[in-house]
Amino acid sequence: NPQMKSAYNFVPGVMGLILMLICAMMTSISIVREKETGTMEVLLVSPIRPIFIILAKAVPYLVLSCVNLSVYVLHVPVEGSLWTLSFLSLLLIAVALSLGLLISCVVQNQVAAMIVSGMGLMMPVMLLSGMIFPIESMPAVLQWISNIIPARWYIQAVKKVMIEGLGMAAVWHEALILSGMAALLIGLSLKKFKERLE
Repeated sequence: NPQMKSAYNFVPGVMGLILMLICAMMTSISIVREKETGTMEVLLVSPIRPIFIILAKAVPYLVLSCVNLSVYVLHVPVEGSLWTLSFLSLLLIAVALSLGLLISCVVQNQVAAMIVSGMGLMMPVMLLSGMIFPIESMPAVLQWISNIIPARWYIQAVKKVMIEGLGMAAVWHEALILSGMAALLIGLSLKKFKERLE
């Protein structure tokens, strides 16, 4: 960042925040709305498997997140590989979508889903992910808590790709953590969803 433009440092954080909020909030609200109106039960008794119904609810937000990502990336120079950046972004989207699904399985109504996914995610992502404050300057307890925030690993990896121009070999650690989070959240949300159906 030789021009010292603050936008170049903030864009990775804004990308992480937007992807987390759009995917998690909108997915959780849309599925809870179906349960509140009673249409989810109608869909579940159809010949379509429940997993495909859930995927169909998540795909529009996946597409919307990809459009948002392209808008932000087009206005900032990317020193590294666009493929690596896209792969990392898809990993975060998978984590956020599965988190939204988990929230929709736990809460009972749209208001609760909005509070948990909106307010419950926005402040930790903004304060503990490295978006505004450097993680190194935080107290040890907050640094430990920041490890469970997916956006922290995404922002850290995206800065390496976009600003430093590093490749996949430099961000494999962050990619592995995001993959583990996605697998864990998908497993928990599918298990919880099946329990609620019974």
